Amino acid sequence: MDKEEICVFYLSATCCPAIGLNQLPFDPSISHEPLQFCSPADSPLLSEGQVENEDEASKKRKRTNESTADGSRSLSMESAPMALPMSDPNAWATAMNNLRMAPLGIAGQPMLPDFDPALGMMTGIPPITPIMPGLGIVPPPIPPDMPVAKEIIHCKSCTLFPPNPNLPPPATRERPPGCKTVFVGGLPENGTEQIIVEVFEQCGDIIAIRKSKKNFCHIRFAEEFMVDKALYLSGYRIRLGSSTDKKDTGRLHVDFAQARDDLYEWECKQRMLAREERHRRRMEEERFRPPSPPPVVHYSDHECSIVAEKLKDDSKFSEAVQTLLTWIERGEVNRRSANNFYSMIQSANSHIRRLVNEKAAHEKGMEEAKEKFKQALAGILVQFEQIVAVYHSASKQKAWDHFTKAQRKNISVWCKQAEEIRNIHNDELMGIRREEEMEMSDEEIEDPNDPKENDDSALVSQTEALKEENDSLRWQVDAYRNEVELLKQEQGKMSRDEDVTKEQQLKLLQQALQGMQQHLLKLQDEYQRKETELDKVKDEKMQLEKLLENLQEQECRVSRICVSNQENDPLERTPTCTPVKSEREALLVGIISTFLHVHPFGASIEYICSYLQRLDTKICTSEVETLMSRLQCTFKQEMTGVGASLEKRWKFCGFDGLKMT
Repeated sequence: MDKEEICVFYLSATCCPAIGLNQLPFDPSISHEPLQFCSPADSPLLSEGQVENEDEASKKRKRTNESTADGSRSLSMESAPMALPMSDPNAWATAMNNLRMAPLGIAGQPMLPDFDPALGMMTGIPPITPIMPGLGIVPPPIPPDMPVAKEIIHCKSCTLFPPNPNLPPPATRERPPGCKTVFVGGLPENGTEQIIVEVFEQCGDIIAIRKSKKNFCHIRFAEEFMVDKALYLSGYRIRLGSSTDKKDTGRLHVDFAQARDDLYEWECKQRMLAREERHRRRMEEERFRPPSPPPVVHYSDHECSIVAEKLKDDSKFSEAVQTLLTWIERGEVNRRSANNFYSMIQSANSHIRRLVNEKAAHEKGMEEAKEKFKQALAGILVQFEQIVAVYHSASKQKAWDHFTKAQRKNISVWCKQAEEIRNIHNDELMGIRREEEMEMSDEEIEDPNDPKENDDSALVSQTEALKEENDSLRWQVDAYRNEVELLKQEQGKMSRDEDVTKEQQLKLLQQALQGMQQHLLKLQDEYQRKETELDKVKDEKMQLEKLLENLQEQECRVSRICVSNQENDPLERTPTCTPVKSEREALLVGIISTFLHVHPFGASIEYICSYLQRLDTKICTSEVETLMSRLQCTFKQEMTGVGASLEKRWKFCGFDGLKMT
């Protein structure tokens, strides 16, 4: 169908609203005759050549259609041709605009020179209406912000007149969820259910109508979008037939209605969607969930032999150990299977040696890699030194005078960059060596948490730590000296502009070196002081050992005298009760006597016990106090101090007791 034929057909529906649903005298979609356009003066609007071409084309189409479709209905065009007056150009422009075509006249001249094809509607031309007279289709709802020009709607039994476009749109309530039912008010008193169906069936399939005697009804549609189409008719004035009686007219008011059936269906749909969502999430979780481990077989002799073989294989060891652990936790071990389980546990224990060997191999590989890295880094540093030496030799005046100013600048920049990179790599290598030395020192240090460590071992560890710190400081001093020497060498090679900065750096380094030397001297003094303290402690220890030997000799003499007295007096068979019951208590008495002899003004029981616990940590305060209280001729307790400073002190009175006895 040509564009001009489409325009004529569309204008028959838009420009002649009084026609309504009456059938057109011809159907352009199946007619093969050319359309005749006549002006009001019956003057032809087309040239004769165009008419002849159209006649020839129509004859060809007629021959092909007659040969392919037998018995097809043919429409005669003997009726009077339809005249299209051009007195109203807006109607023609509206039709062509709705067809997305530039508005042109019949002869092809442009009707609107400022037409923009990107715009859907032209300014000043009424747009297409959602419900067009003569066409029983209802398009999707139009957004509320778009202006819509409502047209007259003709039905079989009634006519709908649009409301005043200047009035505000009719108010509606809030839309209920899942709404498929509308409330229609303002119906004519003589309106029937058939008329309601005739008006609203073009909006969609109607499921049920509940009409009231008070000129309103409820209409339930099949889908929710049909409600939006029905709301378009809100505000229309309805007239039954051509009557002007008040009972045959009314003003429609369409609004959302709340129905239990709609809410129930909406809730069912939401529950179904929720079930689908839960099922989808469950499927996603199951898809990403890791597979569960296979079930462990029950214990039997056959399975035991299989697991024992797997325990000897490195690749299957983990699986076999898990099976063995599960059997033990289940309680499969009994007298009959104890030997089998012991052999499997023994195989698991033998795997430890394999793991240790594997770890040692990995550590060896790591050490080799470290050594290779250290060697490579040392080689890089050597090459850096060579490059820096090249720059320094080039900076000498013998070769420096032959370079241009730009070349000198580049050489100086390259020299600075190379020295910075060399210093960074040198610090990295020194850090690696320092870490190795720290690891070696950590291995040499004894365990500090040993409960039997005494003051001598603490002093020894302190002296060793001081030695290590002294060595590290000496190394740092050597490094600083090397840096100072390098700076001195560079100072003579650099230009005069850099002499001031080098001197400042040298001063700073000399100050740092002096501070390090002072710190080193302090550490050496502290080290000598610690050594003198260690010698004093050793001397005290030797004196205590001598005193202990003397006490042991005295005890031996006393025991011999007692034995000789018993032999001389055979009548006394009952043994005398001695306050010292064992050799350990005798040793304690001797040590305490020596300690109190050194302290003539006495000492508290806590002070005595703290001294004894250095020799033996198992000594308690109550044991020492009971022992000293039994020996009243050797030890006596006195109260010293006044008021809050009152204190109990034990004194040695063995010489006085010897005189008394």
